[in-house]
Amino acid sequence: MEPEREGTERHPRKVRERRQAPNKLVGAAEAMKAGWDLEESQPEAKKARLSTILFTDNCEVSHDQLCELLKYAVLGKSNVPKPSWCQLFHQNHLNNVVVFVLQGMSQLHFYRFYLEFGCLRKAFRHKFRLPPPSSDFLADVVGLQTEQRAGDLPKTMEGIPLPSNAKAAINLQDDPIIQKYGSKKVGLTRCLLTKEEMRTFHFPLQGFPDCENFLLTKCNGSIADNSPLFGLDCEMCLTSKGRELTRISLVAEGGCCVMDELVKPENKILDYLTSFSGITKKILNPVTTKLKDVQRQLKALLPPDAVLVGHSLDLDLRALKMIHPYVIDTSLLYVREQGRRFKLKFLAKVILGKDIQCPDRLGHDATEDARTILELAEYFLKHGPKKIAELNLEALANHQEIQAAGQEPKNTAESTSCFRILDSVVGQKLLFLTRETDAGELPSSRNCQTIKCLSNKEVLEQARVEIPLFPFSIVQFSFKAFSPVLTEEMNKRMRIKWTEISTVYAGPFSKNCNLRALKRLFKSFGPVQSMTFVLETRQPHLCIQYEVLEAAQLAIESLDGILVDGICIKVQRPVTELTLDCDTLVNELEGDSENQGSIYLSGVSETFKEQLLQEPRLFLGLEAVILPKDLKSGKQKKYCFLKFKSFGSAQQALNILTGKDWKLKGRHALTPRHLHAWLRGLPPESTRLPGLRVVPPPFEQEALQTLKLDHPKVAAWRWSRKIGKLYNSLCPGTLCLILLPGTKSTHGSLSGLGLMGIKEEEESTGPGLCS
Repeated sequence: MEPEREGTERHPRKVRERRQAPNKLVGAAEAMKAGWDLEESQPEAKKARLSTILFTDNCEVSHDQLCELLKYAVLGKSNVPKPSWCQLFHQNHLNNVVVFVLQGMSQLHFYRFYLEFGCLRKAFRHKFRLPPPSSDFLADVVGLQTEQRAGDLPKTMEGIPLPSNAKAAINLQDDPIIQKYGSKKVGLTRCLLTKEEMRTFHFPLQGFPDCENFLLTKCNGSIADNSPLFGLDCEMCLTSKGRELTRISLVAEGGCCVMDELVKPENKILDYLTSFSGITKKILNPVTTKLKDVQRQLKALLPPDAVLVGHSLDLDLRALKMIHPYVIDTSLLYVREQGRRFKLKFLAKVILGKDIQCPDRLGHDATEDARTILELAEYFLKHGPKKIAELNLEALANHQEIQAAGQEPKNTAESTSCFRILDSVVGQKLLFLTRETDAGELPSSRNCQTIKCLSNKEVLEQARVEIPLFPFSIVQFSFKAFSPVLTEEMNKRMRIKWTEISTVYAGPFSKNCNLRALKRLFKSFGPVQSMTFVLETRQPHLCIQYEVLEAAQLAIESLDGILVDGICIKVQRPVTELTLDCDTLVNELEGDSENQGSIYLSGVSETFKEQLLQEPRLFLGLEAVILPKDLKSGKQKKYCFLKFKSFGSAQQALNILTGKDWKLKGRHALTPRHLHAWLRGLPPESTRLPGLRVVPPPFEQEALQTLKLDHPKVAAWRWSRKIGKLYNSLCPGTLCLILLPGTKSTHGSLSGLGLMGIKEEEESTGPGLCS
């Protein structure tokens, strides 16, 4: 580790003269087609650019996926694969990568104090949900790992150079494989994943909302240690609906390949992923086999007690859209420290002495991989956990990574921390700026320069000076969290507020009104959660609670003041303390950078997407089509969102689609997709009748009255402005992420939120944004 730099003690550092910014990051990015993305060409001007279309319905981005993006942004495609969940065009034109972490903040804080976060929500078009943090959030995001320098390394391992000073002592009890399976040999049934493990590692399971259309293999026989094993490997390509199956290989015990099929995806192929799959357009063109054919064949081949063996098998089963109860996953069987996984290529070389996935071949050989996976499982069953632990795989893997980077291993038995993102490239440096009290969360590495500050204000001052000097920076601010009681109250009030602003009262109507026609009229604006006939008033009224805010707003804008049966009706929201600022909130939501260029449409049919694609010239600049589905039935809902490159393109499309020919109703979008997912998960007991007043607890009133600087509402306003100004000072071509990690405690967990953008990516991120 490098010696500590001058001025990192507990006092403000002297501001040094700015040195020249570092060279551009290594690597080059090609456009990877993802999700619903419909773009066919890259811009002429080669500027770094982001395009995020999230695959999952809840729009949640895991910490591993964030690490995946950061590695690619810093190192480029020549060193790491492209991120699987978003597109980063022209990575080699990035100048810096900066991550701002707002500890103590969550998605709940962002939307509870949405108006106070003005600078950040206007600057960043891309927003996504984060899971609640683990015990060490930053370590998860940047890929912190521990290198074990001590331990017994085999003297000879063909193809892997080993250090000459390898120690002879191994503490087998510390090996994660021993901790999980013990030191004695185990039977096949002991290696099967439990249902709880399958749930934890996102295997498709019967009854899960995202697996409703999955097919059961019908393998319901009695499992024993002599049950047959089948190695399975699938290759995928990228289509307009995500990753879809293009090849499946199934290998039985003894190495006999019993199934090897190419598969034609149902949807338009955006990227064949040839470097991994080996599949090309020429290979796949004559193929007529479909997914349903493969499913039928697989069901016929597998005996009732078959055990499927794979490496990250959850991905293969999801590509097959099948559910199988008896599985062994070699990436989890050969368990690694801190829950990380060994690559199949590494295990094949170290355990079996086989070279697979060689760089001189076109993609992976699915049959070879399936056979290797099966052999790894058989090796584990034959030799037992102790034999595996004695190989000290963790030390071998770390040593191999160091050798690949051209670095000399240190002659020490100490455990040191390193960043997977940076330690594979010599010369790349990371800056970590934090408060002194929070510095323990992320230990320094040989490539990480940590600067400790006394306060958030000093962190901000140091960030202005230091960020231009590093290709990759992490700047952490910390805020005092709400008490658990107040957090729960704030959570309830936020849920109630969204219910109320999505509810409208309409009337008065005549006593002889056609109720069926009225229901049809109000449902034409969007999905309705509930509709109640109000009879307490002199003349009848309707109370309509909509599923999405856009539908409620569209109903107000379209119907307020119109004549129904000769009576002028009023359509308005309930007036409570939580809806007093709803007009301001709606205006700000519509101006949110993520919603710029997005429109909401109601009344769409099942074939709407096909109709849209038949007239591409009418919708120039269309980036994505988002068609929500009902979680229970799996059917497409009768509304959608369209995302365009610009506000002008969106407005032109809105004019066309709401015309006579299409017979749709719509307006500009108000809510981002991840917010819909969050609101869908709110428990029904959090709602209350519109108009019922909730008095905030005294300690919240006191906090607002005294305007303490550490109160989250005030902190959101002040620090949104400060970080917004800091963002505007960054050099062009800087990838910037704002992370609100969320909170996790015994009182309940709150999801986090991520905001992402490239400086000067959008026209709205001008210098006057937060003046």
